Amino acid sequence: IIPTGAQPSTTSSRSSIPWHGWVAVGGVACLPIGLLWDISWHSTIGRDTFWTPAHIVIQLGGLVPAFLFAWLALKTTLWGTADERAAAVGIFGVRAPLGAWVTMWGAAMMVTSAPFDDWWHNTYGLDVQIVSPPHSVLGTGMLAVTMGVLLFVFSWQKHAVGHRQKTGALVCALAAGVMVTLFSDFMTEITFPNLQHGATFYQIAAAVYPLALVLTARASQLRWPATIAAAAYMGVYMLMIWILPLFPAHPKLGPIYRPVDHMVPPAFPILLIVPALAIDLLMHRAARWMNRRDWLLALGLAAVFLALFVPVQWFFSAFLLSDSADNWFFARSGHWPYFAEHSAWLNKFWIRRGAPLSFSGLAAAFAIATISSRLGLACGNYLLKVRR
Repeated sequence: IIPTGAQPSTTSSRSSIPWHGWVAVGGVACLPIGLLWDISWHSTIGRDTFWTPAHIVIQLGGLVPAFLFAWLALKTTLWGTADERAAAVGIFGVRAPLGAWVTMWGAAMMVTSAPFDDWWHNTYGLDVQIVSPPHSVLGTGMLAVTMGVLLFVFSWQKHAVGHRQKTGALVCALAAGVMVTLFSDFMTEITFPNLQHGATFYQIAAAVYPLALVLTARASQLRWPATIAAAAYMGVYMLMIWILPLFPAHPKLGPIYRPVDHMVPPAFPILLIVPALAIDLLMHRAARWMNRRDWLLALGLAAVFLALFVPVQWFFSAFLLSDSADNWFFARSGHWPYFAEHSAWLNKFWIRRGAPLSFSGLAAAFAIATISSRLGLACGNYLLKVRR
């Protein structure tokens, strides 16, 4: 980060998001898409080999941005102008944007997790849950890759001028949408519609989504950045719901309780676009506050988020478990894996897995959402200052 009074001069090459910014965002989008595909693969076929198409797409999500940034580091170090070198971070004599370094470190973690995961399965068999030691290493690497790309595109947004600034801000909002989608992938096991009448679901959602949406609303220079990020997340999930079942597939591991004959889609996404729209509206109203009253603003953002998120998702989850959602669009029963036994519990709420939603549960969710919103504002402020 460069102090305001010591900013490097900009050149025409730094006036808009470059082509490699678009490629980096497109590459990192492979992470949540590949992860959704991998969950579907395990739910439909079971574990086959490590070299499944879904695993390859996940690794490409890390390798494409990493190799792109490695080339950018080489170019900046050997042939970059004085301005380009000044606008980069040097490590052992090699200069590259800060986001590039974070992305390359994350990609290295992802690659390291691959043989670790293969050994884990060969030694201990199938995963009982999504979270396992090798998956934790992989998840950390995926988050680092995503954060690195975010740092990269937001630093370029800072240098964009004129109409190009809107293009740069749009890329930033889409990159934030990738982050929101990745967070949702990680929370698959705790965000089933069956769990959305319990306090735990709303508390976890309050910890994750305000941070991501508020960060986007604070740092992006678009008018509706959080809304665009939420729409991108919902769009990815809905496309996967509609596309995956088009491909035939059959289980290869037992026990088989549901004889599926096509790829199993994910559950319908959370209606995150509703609170995201409200966050954008509130941020417009509070733009003059900026950093002076961020704790007060965080309280307002948390209240707005929960005031819309809780009732919308409460009633929508009830709809998703009803017969009205048993179709190709909402895929009520379609997301259950082949190893889930047929039973009435599939279309009921699972309050037994956590406390039912109550006043105390909502109060805890509000406190969590306030902290999450404040962190989102702090991270957004940081991204506004990133120039390297």
